[in-house]
Amino acid sequence: MPADPRLAVLIDADNIPARHIEAVLDELAAYGEPSVRRVYGDWSSSALAQWKEKARSLGLVMHQQSANTRGKNASDIGLVIDAMDILHAGKVDGFVLVSSDSDFTRLASRIREDGLQVIGVGEKKTPESLRNVCNRFIFLENLSASPEPAADAPAPARPSRAEKDAPSKAIPLILAAMKKIGVEEDSYSLGQLGNVLVQLYPDFDPRSYGSAKLSDLLKRTGRFDVTKGEGNHLMVRDKA
Repeated sequence: MPADPRLAVLIDADNIPARHIEAVLDELAAYGEPSVRRVYGDWSSSALAQWKEKARSLGLVMHQQSANTRGKNASDIGLVIDAMDILHAGKVDGFVLVSSDSDFTRLASRIREDGLQVIGVGEKKTPESLRNVCNRFIFLENLSASPEPAADAPAPARPSRAEKDAPSKAIPLILAAMKKIGVEEDSYSLGQLGNVLVQLYPDFDPRSYGSAKLSDLLKRTGRFDVTKGEGNHLMVRDKA
Protein backbone atom coordinates (compact mmCIF):
# COMPACT_ATOMS: atom_id res chain seq x y z
CA MET A 1 0.00 0.00 0.00
CA PRO A 2 1.57 3.34 -1.05
CA ALA A 3 2.43 5.80 1.69
CA ASP A 4 0.40 8.99 2.02
CA PRO A 5 1.96 12.05 0.37
CA ARG A 6 4.13 14.02 2.78
CA LEU A 7 2.99 17.60 3.17
CA ALA A 8 4.71 20.70 4.50
CA VAL A 9 2.03 22.77 6.24
CA LEU A 10 3.16 26.38 6.62
CA ILE A 11 0.79 28.70 8.51
CA ASP A 12 0.75 32.50 8.51
CA ALA A 13 -0.48 33.20 12.05
CA ASP A 14 -0.69 36.94 11.38
CA ASN A 15 -3.26 36.28 8.66
CA ILE A 16 -5.36 33.31 9.81
CA PRO A 17 -7.56 33.15 12.96
CA ALA A 18 -6.39 30.47 15.41
CA ARG A 19 -9.93 29.11 15.88
CA HIS A 20 -9.81 27.46 12.44
CA ILE A 21 -6.67 25.37 12.80
CA GLU A 22 -8.24 22.12 14.10
CA ALA A 23 -10.68 22.09 11.19
CA VAL A 24 -7.83 22.80 8.76
CA LEU A 25 -5.74 19.88 10.03
CA ASP A 26 -8.76 17.55 9.92
CA GLU A 27 -9.40 18.57 6.30
CA LEU A 28 -5.77 18.04 5.29
CA ALA A 29 -5.83 14.45 6.55
CA ALA A 30 -7.66 13.59 3.31
CA TYR A 31 -4.74 14.88 1.23
CA GLY A 32 -1.72 13.40 2.96
CA GLU A 33 0.50 13.30 6.04
CA PRO A 34 1.51 16.74 7.40
CA SER A 35 5.10 15.75 8.16
CA VAL A 36 6.14 19.40 8.53
CA ARG A 37 3.83 21.68 10.55
CA ARG A 38 5.10 25.18 11.19
CA VAL A 39 3.37 28.39 12.19
CA TYR A 40 4.95 31.82 11.73
CA GLY A 41 4.40 35.01 13.70
CA ASP A 42 5.76 37.49 16.19
CA TRP A 43 5.11 35.52 19.37
CA SER A 44 5.93 38.51 21.55
CA SER A 45 2.71 40.10 20.31
CA SER A 46 -0.38 39.76 22.49
CA ALA A 47 -2.45 39.44 19.31
CA LEU A 48 -1.16 35.88 18.90
CA ALA A 49 -2.06 34.68 22.40
CA GLN A 50 -4.70 32.26 21.07
CA TRP A 51 -2.26 30.96 18.48
CA LYS A 52 0.28 30.18 21.19
CA GLU A 53 -2.21 27.94 22.99
CA LYS A 54 -3.29 26.21 19.79
CA ALA A 55 0.27 25.64 18.59
CA ARG A 56 1.31 24.08 21.88
CA SER A 57 -1.71 21.81 22.17
CA LEU A 58 -1.48 20.63 18.55
CA GLY A 59 2.30 20.23 18.44
CA LEU A 60 2.91 22.91 15.83
CA VAL A 61 6.44 24.28 15.56
CA MET A 62 6.35 28.02 16.30
CA HIS A 63 8.81 30.13 14.32
CA GLN A 64 9.57 33.54 15.77
CA GLN A 65 9.63 36.35 13.24
CA SER A 66 10.20 39.75 14.83
CA ALA A 67 9.25 42.79 12.76
CA ASN A 68 12.23 45.17 12.84
CA THR A 69 10.38 47.81 10.83
CA ARG A 70 6.78 48.94 11.29
CA GLY A 71 4.55 47.84 8.41
CA LYS A 72 6.92 45.12 7.21
CA ASN A 73 5.64 41.55 7.57
CA ALA A 74 8.62 39.53 8.74
CA SER A 75 6.45 36.40 9.04
CA ASP A 76 5.91 36.32 5.28
CA ILE A 77 9.64 36.52 4.60
CA GLY A 78 10.49 33.83 7.13
CA LEU A 79 7.83 31.50 5.73
CA VAL A 80 9.10 31.94 2.17
CA ILE A 81 12.72 31.28 3.16
CA ASP A 82 11.75 28.09 5.03
CA ALA A 83 9.56 26.96 2.14
CA MET A 84 12.47 27.19 -0.30
CA ASP A 85 14.75 25.31 2.10
CA ILE A 86 12.16 22.54 2.44
CA LEU A 87 11.63 22.46 -1.33
CA HIS A 88 15.33 22.05 -2.05
CA ALA A 89 15.68 19.34 0.62
CA GLY A 90 13.28 17.21 -1.43
CA LYS A 91 11.70 15.44 1.54
CA VAL A 92 8.05 16.37 0.95
CA ASP A 93 5.59 15.71 -1.86
CA GLY A 94 3.56 18.89 -1.54
CA PHE A 95 2.96 22.10 0.35
CA VAL A 96 -0.01 23.58 2.17
CA LEU A 97 0.05 27.38 2.45
CA VAL A 98 -2.41 28.51 5.11
CA SER A 99 -2.91 32.21 4.41
CA SER A 100 -5.22 34.65 2.64
CA ASP A 101 -2.28 36.87 1.65
CA SER A 102 -1.67 37.29 -2.08
CA ASP A 103 2.04 37.87 -1.34
CA PHE A 104 2.42 34.07 -1.41
CA THR A 105 1.28 33.80 -5.04
CA ARG A 106 4.82 33.71 -6.43
CA LEU A 107 5.88 31.16 -3.82
CA ALA A 108 3.04 28.82 -4.82
CA SER A 109 3.96 29.25 -8.47
CA ARG A 110 7.62 28.50 -7.76
CA ILE A 111 6.78 25.31 -5.88
CA ARG A 112 4.59 24.11 -8.74
CA GLU A 113 7.42 24.75 -11.18
CA ASP A 114 9.29 21.95 -9.39
CA GLY A 115 6.33 19.61 -9.93
CA LEU A 116 5.00 19.59 -6.37
CA GLN A 117 1.36 20.01 -5.41
CA VAL A 118 0.27 23.19 -3.65
CA ILE A 119 -2.87 23.35 -1.53
CA GLY A 120 -3.99 26.77 -0.37
CA VAL A 121 -6.20 27.40 2.66
CA GLY A 122 -7.65 30.84 3.34
CA GLU A 123 -10.72 32.99 3.66
CA LYS A 124 -13.04 33.83 0.78
CA LYS A 125 -11.47 37.28 0.63
CA THR A 126 -8.27 35.66 -0.70
CA PRO A 127 -7.38 37.26 -4.05
CA GLU A 128 -7.89 35.13 -7.16
CA SER A 129 -4.18 35.36 -7.97
CA LEU A 130 -3.35 33.07 -5.04
CA ARG A 131 -6.44 30.87 -5.32
CA ASN A 132 -5.87 30.12 -9.00
CA VAL A 133 -2.16 29.38 -8.79
CA CYS A 134 -2.77 26.54 -6.29
CA ASN A 135 -3.68 23.01 -7.37
CA ARG A 136 -6.45 23.17 -4.79
CA PHE A 137 -7.75 26.01 -2.65
CA ILE A 138 -9.94 25.43 0.41
CA PHE A 139 -12.04 28.17 1.98
CA LEU A 140 -11.96 28.41 5.76
CA GLU A 141 -15.64 29.32 5.74
CA ASN A 142 -16.47 25.90 4.29
CA LEU A 143 -14.60 24.14 7.09
CA SER A 144 -16.42 26.02 9.82
CA ALA A 145 -19.94 26.06 8.39
CA SER A 146 -22.25 23.07 8.51
CA PRO A 147 -23.34 22.01 5.01
CA GLU A 148 -27.00 21.57 4.12
CA PRO A 149 -28.53 18.08 4.16
CA ALA A 150 -28.16 15.81 1.14
CA ALA A 151 -30.59 16.07 -1.77
CA ASP A 152 -32.76 13.19 -0.55
CA ALA A 153 -33.00 14.55 3.02
CA PRO A 154 -36.00 16.58 4.19
CA ALA A 155 -35.66 20.22 3.19
CA PRO A 156 -35.32 22.80 5.96
CA ALA A 157 -38.36 24.93 6.64
CA ARG A 158 -38.71 28.04 4.47
CA PRO A 159 -35.13 28.23 3.05
CA SER A 160 -33.88 31.69 2.17
CA ARG A 161 -33.65 32.89 -1.43
CA ALA A 162 -29.85 32.72 -1.20
CA GLU A 163 -30.06 29.04 -0.21
CA LYS A 164 -32.37 28.32 -3.14
CA ASP A 165 -30.21 30.14 -5.67
CA ALA A 166 -26.83 28.82 -4.50
CA PRO A 167 -26.84 25.48 -6.42
CA SER A 168 -27.79 27.17 -9.70
CA LYS A 169 -24.64 29.30 -9.54
CA ALA A 170 -22.56 26.15 -9.98
CA ILE A 171 -24.22 25.13 -13.26
CA PRO A 172 -21.94 27.18 -15.58
CA LEU A 173 -18.86 25.71 -13.89
CA ILE A 174 -20.17 22.15 -14.23
CA LEU A 175 -21.03 22.67 -17.90
CA ALA A 176 -17.55 24.07 -18.53
CA ALA A 177 -16.01 20.96 -16.96
CA MET A 178 -18.19 18.72 -19.14
CA LYS A 179 -17.07 20.65 -22.21
CA LYS A 180 -13.43 20.26 -21.13
CA ILE A 181 -13.84 16.48 -20.83
CA GLY A 182 -15.30 16.45 -24.33
CA VAL A 183 -17.05 13.11 -24.01
CA GLU A 184 -19.32 12.45 -26.99
CA GLU A 185 -21.77 10.37 -24.96
CA ASP A 186 -24.46 11.99 -22.88
CA SER A 187 -23.04 10.91 -19.50
CA TYR A 188 -19.90 11.69 -17.51
CA SER A 189 -18.07 9.90 -14.72
CA LEU A 190 -18.68 11.71 -11.42
CA GLY A 191 -15.07 11.18 -10.36
CA GLN A 192 -13.63 12.58 -13.58
CA LEU A 193 -16.05 15.49 -13.50
CA GLY A 194 -14.94 16.37 -9.97
CA ASN A 195 -11.26 16.22 -10.94
CA VAL A 196 -11.74 18.47 -13.96
CA LEU A 197 -13.77 20.97 -11.92
CA VAL A 198 -10.84 21.40 -9.53
CA GLN A 199 -8.37 21.64 -12.42
CA LEU A 200 -10.40 24.47 -13.96
CA TYR A 201 -11.42 26.11 -10.69
CA PRO A 202 -8.98 25.29 -7.83
CA ASP A 203 -11.34 26.82 -5.25
CA PHE A 204 -14.38 24.80 -6.40
CA ASP A 205 -16.07 23.11 -3.46
CA PRO A 206 -19.66 21.78 -3.22
CA ARG A 207 -19.79 23.24 0.29
CA SER A 208 -19.60 26.72 -1.24
CA TYR A 209 -23.02 25.97 -2.75
CA GLY A 210 -24.59 24.49 0.37
CA SER A 211 -23.95 20.80 -0.39
CA ALA A 212 -21.76 18.27 1.38
CA LYS A 213 -20.84 16.33 -1.78
CA LEU A 214 -20.64 16.94 -5.52
CA SER A 215 -23.36 14.37 -6.18
CA ASP A 216 -25.69 16.25 -3.80
CA LEU A 217 -24.93 19.55 -5.52
CA LEU A 218 -25.61 18.10 -8.97
CA LYS A 219 -29.01 16.82 -7.87
CA ARG A 220 -29.93 20.05 -6.14
CA THR A 221 -29.33 22.11 -9.27
CA GLY A 222 -32.25 20.35 -10.94
CA ARG A 223 -30.23 20.33 -14.16
CA PHE A 224 -28.38 17.02 -13.80
CA ASP A 225 -29.20 13.36 -13.19
CA VAL A 226 -26.85 11.21 -11.11
CA THR A 227 -27.23 7.46 -11.62
CA LYS A 228 -25.22 4.29 -11.09
CA GLY A 229 -23.46 2.90 -14.14
CA GLU A 230 -21.35 -0.21 -14.70
CA GLY A 231 -19.50 -1.32 -11.59
CA ASN A 232 -21.69 0.97 -9.47
CA HIS A 233 -19.73 4.00 -10.68
CA LEU A 234 -21.80 7.18 -10.47
CA MET A 235 -22.55 8.81 -13.81
CA VAL A 236 -23.81 12.33 -14.49
CA ARG A 237 -26.14 13.37 -17.31
CA ASP A 238 -27.15 16.85 -18.37
CA LYS A 239 -30.96 16.83 -18.68
CA ALA A 240 -30.80 19.64 -21.20
